[in-house]
Amino acid sequence: MNATALATRLLTERPRPRGIAGWRHAHWLAVGTVCLGAFLGQLDASVIALVFPALGRHFGAGFAAVEWVALAYLLVLVALLAPIGWLSDLVGRKTMYIGGFAVFGLSSLGAGFAGGLWVLVGLRAVQAVGAAMMQANSVALVARGVPGHAMRRALGIQASAQGLGLALGPILGGMLVEHASWRWVFWVNVPIAVFGILAGWYLLPRTRTTGAPTDAPAAVPGPREDQAGAHGTAAHRTASREAVRFDLPGLLLLTGATTTLLLALSTASGLPLPGWAVAALLLASAVLALALVRQERRAARPILAPGLVNTPGVRSGLVVALIGYLLLFCPLVLGPVLLTGAGVSTAHAGLVVTLLPAAFAFAATVGGGWLPRGWSDVTRCRFGALLTAVGLLLFALLPASDAVAFPLLVAGYGLGLLLPANNALVMRAIPAQCSAVGGGMVNMARSLGTALGMALSVLGVHLAGAASGGRTVLLALAAVAAAAALLTRPVRTRRTGP
Repeated sequence: MNATALATRLLTERPRPRGIAGWRHAHWLAVGTVCLGAFLGQLDASVIALVFPALGRHFGAGFAAVEWVALAYLLVLVALLAPIGWLSDLVGRKTMYIGGFAVFGLSSLGAGFAGGLWVLVGLRAVQAVGAAMMQANSVALVARGVPGHAMRRALGIQASAQGLGLALGPILGGMLVEHASWRWVFWVNVPIAVFGILAGWYLLPRTRTTGAPTDAPAAVPGPREDQAGAHGTAAHRTASREAVRFDLPGLLLLTGATTTLLLALSTASGLPLPGWAVAALLLASAVLALALVRQERRAARPILAPGLVNTPGVRSGLVVALIGYLLLFCPLVLGPVLLTGAGVSTAHAGLVVTLLPAAFAFAATVGGGWLPRGWSDVTRCRFGALLTAVGLLLFALLPASDAVAFPLLVAGYGLGLLLPANNALVMRAIPAQCSAVGGGMVNMARSLGTALGMALSVLGVHLAGAASGGRTVLLALAAVAAAAALLTRPVRTRRTGP
């Protein structure tokens, strides 16, 4: 078998077994498969903060170097979400999603065996490739495989899976580090990835066909995959033409600007680079950011879409999305540092810190129902931001003990109200035909906020020490949360292009 034939065989999406495709509730099996990827991605994002101290001790490295185990992952994820989304249109979203499980699982296995810190950082970057392959396709797979009347419920279930992964991460990370080894934090991903590959192969509908029989019998009004065969060739040609127009210069400039900024913050946090490197990296970040703005204004298919960013309500909404995830992940990094520094065990610190993402997940899924029905999304955003500010302020003022459990619950609940309502405002302000681009920009803001949250928390600890530095950062975060309430603006639904 030659290389072309092998590639064609690997990229051809196989139909589901006829019995599964013909079952009228088969779309819920597809949703469950997508939930596996959502759970795995958020579990990995939240578990890593509990591993920082153990990695520092094992590799004899400072906090500023260890944080790149997380930052490398986030930077690659931000850079690849958009291009992998475009590539998935060419090769098939089912194929790309299953491949994401394979890449994530293999790199997780290797990360557990890493013999050096920078080897581990490199493998985390590979992990991010797999995560991007899953994240770039998850919502599209739900949209393609679920009937319209079940869409809202399906997306809610997916959000619950993300919240569960986010909440279990600190508990699982603390237990594994305390009773096993930091290596098991990565190895635990492997069985989930294997199960995801098998589930995806048998339970996900095809998203691209090449003339093969459809999954479901003709009498069964199945998902939209069964309509793909008739238009597969034309769709492939269209996707190929669109992919050629992808904004590669914009992607490279965005990656360069964010990487140099985070390197500058890490250098200021103690990364062993010359003293002049901070100024040079900050200057490079500013130059690349200006070049990015210029590129996006003239690109045919800009990844940041200036026309959308300038739409009333979108720019402030994207800033609030970035702030929201900064506020979510900064305490996830600072919490274990403050608690273990005060003598709390790693496992117990993980249990306490998990209250933040648990409250976030609860509020994002069902907790909003406790609010008055007449409240608009703007009111929910402002109330959530102020609640978050109160929680972070209490966290900064109380001693590092079980007493911080209540502030974490308050801050998590506030974020769970803020972010979904803010995202709804952003998507409502964006024309329907631009929703995919808008969703991509929200994902970028979320990932950049996460990366900045980790970097700024390490910077604060380095400059002022674990206890005082952590509390200073928390006080600053409380002020930022209050500012987010002021940034929220009412929007008007857009039905035409910008």
